[in-house]
Amino acid sequence: MLKREIYKLEGAKVVRDRRFCPKCGPGVFLAEHEDRFTCGKCRYTEYKKREKAEPSKAKPAAKQSKGSKSKTSK
Repeated sequence: MLKREIYKLEGAKVVRDRRFCPKCGPGVFLAEHEDRFTCGKCRYTEYKKREKAEPSKAKPAAKQSKGSKSKTSK
C-alpha cells in the first residue's frame, strides 16, 4: 500500500483516510475489508454492522388437506 492511498491533501492540510487501531494507537491503521476492519499488527477486528433485510411479503403456500390428492395424468 502506498502512502498516497492512506492520506489525502485538502488545501494545506493532510487528512487521514483510514482509522487507527485502538489497541496499537496512532500510526497503525486498520485495513478495511468488505465486512470488517482489521489490524495487521495485533489482529484486532471490528465487524461492520449489517442492515437487516426486510421480511418478504410473499403469502405462505396453501396447505392441502389429508383427504385430497393432487390430480396427475399418467
